[in-house]
Amino acid sequence: MEISQSILDKVNIWLTPDFDADTQNAIKEMMTSSPKELEESFYKNLEFGTGGMRGIMGPGTNRINKYTLGKATQGLSEYLKKSFPGEQVKVAIAYDCRNNSDTLAKTVANVFSANGIKVYLFEELRPTPELSFAVKHLKCHAGVVLTASHNPPEYNGYKVYWQDGGQLVPPQDKEIIDVIDSLEYSQINFQANDNLIEYIGNDLDRAFIQTSIQNATFNTSQEAKDQLKIVFTPLHGTSVKLVPDLLEDAGYNNVFLVAEQSVPNGNFPTVKSPNPEEPEALQMAIDLADQMDADIVIGTDPDSDRLGVAVRNGNGIMTLLNGNQTMVLMTHFLLEQWKKQGRINGNQFIGSTIVSTPMMMELATAYNIDCKVGLTGFKWIAKMIKDFPEQEFIGGGEESFGYMVGDAVRDKDAVTSTLLICEMAAQAKAKASSLYMELLKLYAEFGYYKESLISLTKKGIEGAEEIKQMMNNLRNNPVEEINGQRVVMVEDYKTSVARNLLTNEEEELLLPKSDVLIYYLEDGSKICARPSGTEPKIKFYFSVNDTLDDINDFKKVDAMLADRIENIIKGMNLN
Repeated sequence: MEISQSILDKVNIWLTPDFDADTQNAIKEMMTSSPKELEESFYKNLEFGTGGMRGIMGPGTNRINKYTLGKATQGLSEYLKKSFPGEQVKVAIAYDCRNNSDTLAKTVANVFSANGIKVYLFEELRPTPELSFAVKHLKCHAGVVLTASHNPPEYNGYKVYWQDGGQLVPPQDKEIIDVIDSLEYSQINFQANDNLIEYIGNDLDRAFIQTSIQNATFNTSQEAKDQLKIVFTPLHGTSVKLVPDLLEDAGYNNVFLVAEQSVPNGNFPTVKSPNPEEPEALQMAIDLADQMDADIVIGTDPDSDRLGVAVRNGNGIMTLLNGNQTMVLMTHFLLEQWKKQGRINGNQFIGSTIVSTPMMMELATAYNIDCKVGLTGFKWIAKMIKDFPEQEFIGGGEESFGYMVGDAVRDKDAVTSTLLICEMAAQAKAKASSLYMELLKLYAEFGYYKESLISLTKKGIEGAEEIKQMMNNLRNNPVEEINGQRVVMVEDYKTSVARNLLTNEEEELLLPKSDVLIYYLEDGSKICARPSGTEPKIKFYFSVNDTLDDINDFKKVDAMLADRIENIIKGMNLN
């Protein structure tokens, strides 16, 4: 394979003395033995997506390494000093269980301190939501966490948070990227000022645990807590640092840890993927639950911002809830608790996203509050809190197994959400019910919304082009009928235009531009197409709904809606 001149120009920069010998040797090895890998490593710069900057570790501009993260941190340092002139700028840094996360975190701390910025660096790995909490608690100007969420072991990443504890959003992210892109690698200052690096740990843990208890406990009796049997797995990740202590402090004593998955390990040896969205990831926990006759299984992803929940269905079999189901269960519970406390006066809101279940709107209407809907990613829910300070935020989530309880953490938070779901399960069991039965009751009251997701993964440069072409086809040749149902509305968030296909009327979409298409069918079905912002994937989200007059009819209605989704998928040739 011939290496293009544009790639060689980038490679030659990385073969200069600004880069260490190990990096140069690895690049030279790729030049001779893996030119395709060399091209993948250098054909573009890593980009900030919905979840920050994430990629495969290794040398190159399109990889996570000390130089790409060093350059990002140098640019962020310069932006921070310009944004807060005359102040001692402070940042907090956390990292997860991934390979090299600790050394990359220290590199980031070194660059910040070399630029005169005070650094609070966690002494060991910690959950991502604790970083968001720490930024506010320590009154920092920004925060960084080294994590790649639930990506495969070869990945790592870099997420940036601002003063409010939320992730960067436009236009600020673009302004910082412009500063980063203007720099040369030779301008990175790696010479740490150790006097500006302070290690943090237990004190922050205690403050975070106390805040989680305040936000997620609601007068559950000790007897109810003692009756609940919980199986918990951190899936080799960071939540083992906090969740067991949190549950114990909150009064939950029947907690069984999956021992084989309780040791942090960036290779995730017991699972194919450390993603609690996938049933296989929780299989060991479900097996333990069956042995212990447990009521609930909870598993968190490596950086502990997502949680998967399995509960016993009507036949006593452990069943994994999807993200939309846990979201509506938690939201309804919070709304009920706030109502009992007399805290709802119409000046509150819940948050959701354009790819999540429309059932959130039904809940908001029933409790006479707002449901604000943003783009995919919790940075947009955090921005809602900042943009509407006169309103109280109750809770919010998205379909991808994330939830935010109150505003102490401005990101998805599996730590606090774990405690909340235990409160819900304990109270349900105490009244001879279960989370499964409570979910069916919600469907009977608000309508049964059934969702499904298809995620197509592509590889490398060709894969990115294939995804781009798929979106172009959907955008330029919009489908007019699916499964015998007319498409009545198409929302194109890239052009900010919603078009009614029946009247040909158009209206402006007020959310920021994003490469997302949503089709609405005349029977209320909703189909969304969205390329991932951090992985070579394109995702298709499906939502269908019907009434559920009696919970005993659930299986029949569920099967009917499952058929409807399958027919939509066939109609779009996605099988």
